[in-house]
Amino acid sequence: MGVEGCTKCIKYMLFLFNFIFWLAGGVILGVALWLRHDPKTSNLMELEIDGNQAPNTFYISVHILIAVGAVMMVVGFLGCYGAIQESQCLLGTFFACLIILFACEVAAGIWGFMNKDTVATEMISFYDSAYDKAISFPGLPGTEKDNKEKDAVTAVLRVFHETLNCCGKSQTSSFLTETLGLTNLCSANGTPIGCHQRIDELFTVKIGMIGIAALAVAVIMIFEMIFSMVLCCGIRNSPVY
Repeated sequence: MGVEGCTKCIKYMLFLFNFIFWLAGGVILGVALWLRHDPKTSNLMELEIDGNQAPNTFYISVHILIAVGAVMMVVGFLGCYGAIQESQCLLGTFFACLIILFACEVAAGIWGFMNKDTVATEMISFYDSAYDKAISFPGLPGTEKDNKEKDAVTAVLRVFHETLNCCGKSQTSSFLTETLGLTNLCSANGTPIGCHQRIDELFTVKIGMIGIAALAVAVIMIFEMIFSMVLCCGIRNSPVY
């Protein structure tokens, strides 16, 4: 015979919340893996100019999200099992894990809020460095070294333009293609949007997805901490134990 009355109701509510928490961990893990391997971001993150890799600030937050999702699945299973078994030891361990996860999430949220514009700004700066290098080359054929550097820079610009369907810092495709002689860098169909705008839109949306996921998980964790402590106290005060 286990707990009875309201405590029994708390037990099944905790199990339900833990199951949702376990599912949320799987969803976060899946979303994080998608963010990590999404062609739009991975194509940009793998770019390199003169030995300088594209900024990886975005990947730092994604890797943290992958770790959080995996830990959430383990902790969620621990909470489900502890609730069903009515084990004070498992529930206590579960509560301690929740506190650590919650603290990490708050810290990550503060870091993300402080650096929410950094990701887009760094990537825009990286694009601008490639753009500025491209316009520094003359339109006429240069030395072999200049031609190799020009090919490397235009390859970086082409990846940005094809991935984001943009051209130039703003709508300046004619300047790139006509004045510089850098052909096939921009789409000839319609008026392309500037890459600054596209980069900002891309990372703003994806960072927003991370923020929404973190907020939803934080709300679930608060309820779980409350329910786990109430159930643990109910088990301790139960005459069966």
